[in-house]
Order: sequence, then C-alpha cells, then structure tokens
Amino acid sequence: VQLVESGGGLVQAGGSLSLTCAASGSAFSFTRYAMAWVRQAPGKGREWVSDINSGGVTTYYADSVKGRFTISRNNAKNTLNLQMNGLKPEDTAVYYCARANTPYASDWRSLDDYDFWGQGTQVTVSS
Repeated sequence: VQLVESGGGLVQAGGSLSLTCAASGSAFSFTRYAMAWVRQAPGKGREWVSDINSGGVTTYYADSVKGRFTISRNNAKNTLNLQMNGLKPEDTAVYYCARANTPYASDWRSLDDYDFWGQGTQVTVSS
C-alpha cells in the first residue's frame, strides 16, 4: 500500500504546477475513501489544503488557496491531483497526499484522521 506524489518543482510567483498522487496496492481501496492534500512549510506544522470525497464530487479548500487551487481525482486510475494556479511564495512547502478514514470530504477534520500518507513532493515558489 503506497501513495506517491509527483509534479513538484520550482516556479516563479504567479505560475502554475500540477501535482499528482498515485495510489498502489490492492488493499488500498482508493475509491472508497476521501483524499486530501496537506502541506508543510519550512519550520511550520502540517497545514490542510484541500479535501475531496470518494466520488470526486464534494471538495473543500483552505481559505489560503481557495480560488487558486483545484483538487480532483480519477478513480479509474487511482490518482489524486492538485492543480495550483497563481502560486505565491507563501505556497512554498512539501505537499503530501493523504487518505481519510471515511468516504466523506471535510474542511474540519483532524490530521490524525488521515491514515495513509505519501512521502511528499517539494513545491518552491520564487518571488
């Protein structure tokens, strides 16, 4: 059972990046669970960014990224995506995908309720 993020990199402020998280392992049951993106900036704790329900219909975003980021999923391919537009230097962080322990998306869930995490991908936004 594994989550692997990709797509991070260095981009100038105002630019865009698209992150992908690929789930593998027959026991993972990707389509049954909500998924999320969480980020950790240097010297700070993990910050929830966005949630999507198991069916890919319901989404939530942190106020800091609302209107700039879009979360989506492809259940046929077991992938989770985060399209990031209008990037700002304060978006610089390691971005993690995580599986929730429920099919329902939430904007107030504790980070302890995400039971599988990827290794993260670095996003750096220069000013």
